Amino acid sequence: MDQIIRIGMDTSKHVFQLHGVNAAEEPVLRKKLRRQDMVAFFTKLPPTAVAIEACGGSHHWARLLQALGHQVKMIAPQFVKPYVKRGKNDAADAKALCEAMSRPSMRFVRVKTAEQQAALMLVGLRDRLIRQRTQLTNAIRGYAAEFGLVAAKGLVKIEPLLERIREDDTLPALARELFEIHAREYTHLQAQLEEIDDKLMAWHRADERSRRLAEIPGVGPIGATMLVMKTPAPEAFRSARHFAAWLGLTPKDHSTAGRVRLGVITRAGDEALRSVLVVGATAVIRHAQRSQTRASPWLIALLKRKPPKLAAVALANKIARIAWKLMVSGEHYAARIGPVGSGGAA
Repeated sequence: MDQIIRIGMDTSKHVFQLHGVNAAEEPVLRKKLRRQDMVAFFTKLPPTAVAIEACGGSHHWARLLQALGHQVKMIAPQFVKPYVKRGKNDAADAKALCEAMSRPSMRFVRVKTAEQQAALMLVGLRDRLIRQRTQLTNAIRGYAAEFGLVAAKGLVKIEPLLERIREDDTLPALARELFEIHAREYTHLQAQLEEIDDKLMAWHRADERSRRLAEIPGVGPIGATMLVMKTPAPEAFRSARHFAAWLGLTPKDHSTAGRVRLGVITRAGDEALRSVLVVGATAVIRHAQRSQTRASPWLIALLKRKPPKLAAVALANKIARIAWKLMVSGEHYAARIGPVGSGGAA
């Protein structure tokens, strides 16, 4: 068999489809392997460039193949799809991966370590618990309203509401029993969230980059930890604008024939990280509206031209650029004019 120089591998739980080419770009390998046979195949194969689609389990296989001496390139699914000629099956996907990897302008996903994935698991668990708590509190409010018991917005109002329910003797016995089940579940969720928050704060305090990023107004410990966890290699971005574009905080470009047409933000990249930055920017804007003497002239002028929600996205874009600069340079944040809405690296 001719020397294989490049392999595209389509992965799944149990079946792995391979497509390899030689130096003349001729297909010399079309092979389907079961999970138990895949490792044995690559163990015997000389060091080769392997392309994998960035998906569930891909970082694990990338680390394993790298340990066997192979050069692994991970490609985002949206960059592979244009190379699928017709239809969709495992063989076509493997061929598309092999071809996409050969493009000089192709962008690749950095392989994460097991420790980095464990840290991301911590963030994901926190997000899931918060969603479960929100769902539970909405259910408690809804059921309580059916019996004429209402409470103001906010988590701090849930426990007083549950206490009022316990003291209300007019409720049916079954309803009181079911509300008590909800109360126990709410207490358990709160305890789990506190434990996860403690672990996240410990991770934040132990990481020097995360502590520096938390100095940026609107970022805070949660945003700082997510920025560090989700961008382990910020130097891979050519500029701060490329980083903001990766987060989906730049406008869509519909320009043609010399006419510039910019639309809404792309919403590309990581939704959770973008959401945290926008929420942080919203908090900065609320603070600026209450105390305009401490806000930056740039932010005050922006709020005069744009609605608060649009201004929050623009400020989130600026925060992302500052964060990229701090991560790449190792510098600390220093406000140039005021502590809110303005600043850079120093």
